[in-house]
Amino acid sequence: MKKEILQVLQNVSPIQLEEHALERPAYAHLGDFALPCFQFAKVLRKSPAIIAEEIAASIKHPSIRKAEAVNGYVNIFLDRTRITSEILHAVVEQGATYGSSNEGKDGVVTIDLSSPNIAKPFSMGHLRSTVIGNSIALLMEKSGFKAVKINYIGDWGTQFGKLLTAYRKWGTEEDVRKAPIETLLTLYIRFHEEAEQDPSLNDEGRAAFKALEDGDADALALWKWFKEESLSEFQRIYDLLGVEFDSYNGEAYYNDKMEPVVQELEEKRLLVESDGAQVVDLGEAIPPCLIRKSDGATLYATRDLTAAMDRKNTYDFVKSIYVVGNEQSLHFTQVKQVLNKMGYAWSDDMHHVPFGLILQDGKKMSTRKGKIVLLEQVLTEAIDLAHRNIAEKNPTLANQKEVAEAVGVGAILFSDLKQHRKHDIEFNLETMLQVEGETGPYIQYTNARAHSVLRKAGEVSAFVVNEVNDFEWETIKLLEQFPQAVKRATEELDPSVIAKYAVDLAQAFNSFYGNVKVLTDAAHLSYRAALIQSVSIVLTESMRLLGMKAPEEM
Repeated sequence: MKKEILQVLQNVSPIQLEEHALERPAYAHLGDFALPCFQFAKVLRKSPAIIAEEIAASIKHPSIRKAEAVNGYVNIFLDRTRITSEILHAVVEQGATYGSSNEGKDGVVTIDLSSPNIAKPFSMGHLRSTVIGNSIALLMEKSGFKAVKINYIGDWGTQFGKLLTAYRKWGTEEDVRKAPIETLLTLYIRFHEEAEQDPSLNDEGRAAFKALEDGDADALALWKWFKEESLSEFQRIYDLLGVEFDSYNGEAYYNDKMEPVVQELEEKRLLVESDGAQVVDLGEAIPPCLIRKSDGATLYATRDLTAAMDRKNTYDFVKSIYVVGNEQSLHFTQVKQVLNKMGYAWSDDMHHVPFGLILQDGKKMSTRKGKIVLLEQVLTEAIDLAHRNIAEKNPTLANQKEVAEAVGVGAILFSDLKQHRKHDIEFNLETMLQVEGETGPYIQYTNARAHSVLRKAGEVSAFVVNEVNDFEWETIKLLEQFPQAVKRATEELDPSVIAKYAVDLAQAFNSFYGNVKVLTDAAHLSYRAALIQSVSIVLTESMRLLGMKAPEEM
């Protein structure tokens, strides 16, 4: 709508207009859009008031009811009935596809997300990468891209030598099968405690990992078993979060693929020696990228270079996104720079999407020895609390368990995604589950309320828009903005755009519903039912883009 009005103004404006030239007035009585003319006065050598009058007098367009010149502004009032009719018909007819585009033209976007370490608990620390990455994937698909979600599992490294040693000394198959992650973590912690008293254990751990690297059958069998048990445990959490992956190619997948990359770096004369190690010099502004240690071992950068090249060869991506914490910014800058030096222009298509920490009482939710904040426990607690709230407020609700799960998980998702991803977020379960304020349950409850009204109103029939009051108009304007919100969230790789939009739409709808008679005004019932249905369609789709479910009753 804004672009259309800007084009109308451009046709009658004596000067080229920038997109930001058109403003939205703070108050409805000043119009729907305003063009300040002060910027033109110097060029045209006329007063802003005269310029505004000339432009206002020249405007003629079926979507514009009137244009007024006031104190150097052109205030534009849209034809509410015409635009409302167009928007409501579009939303009702398009349904969940409203706001979709073919911007991506089926280009593939690989998204590296979640990536927990096997044999360790899925902690709150992995929540942000998982839910931000999943929402970005959904936004990409909404915008016409093909999203490939890659769970780059941490399944290799010296810690597995320590774990193998600990299991052989103190573990049992029965305990691991009973509680895989808990048992393996206990063994890992015990190894470190024992190694403090007996440092020779570290040598045993290194030897065990060397055997694993060399393909020792027993070591490999144990490692595979630990991995299978871990992935099975993780899957329960992914099922709760509603997250699926297209690839689980983790660190171990690239073990036999790194040497050709190192050779290519050598052939291109990019490797230089530094204190016995091999590095790629990236100039004075960025530290050198370490490729191979003095003992010949490869590093994270070697693996990520190999993974990037493998993903380009496999998927021919148009974008490759890494949803990894702020602290890895330098690492990804180095990887991109090395690929660029290797001559791969597609390195410009790689994007690190950083995010902040989850805090509790202002402090990092830390992993002290053996004291890990487990995501599954937090999800379970949120669902239980939601269930108690539902049982208290709506004891006759038929599917309480299912709704409690949607509300509990949705509360955690929304609390994370409503913040810009770079910000640290404060974790408070009680606040997250409130049905007032900017929370997931507030959005879900608003949508459930819309469904309740629609059930009473009956099926939405053909409607004609004769008049649009201020409360309806505020809601309509927000419905019109949804495609632009999707576009912006996709371009900025920022799900918080959708979360904030959903809050605005829910607030506008609740204001409308609190001030306008819907069911008792037969003359406007079909039109208002279409408005409510449109709000529900867009709220439901907004929640889907955030990974949330939208119960129709709460």
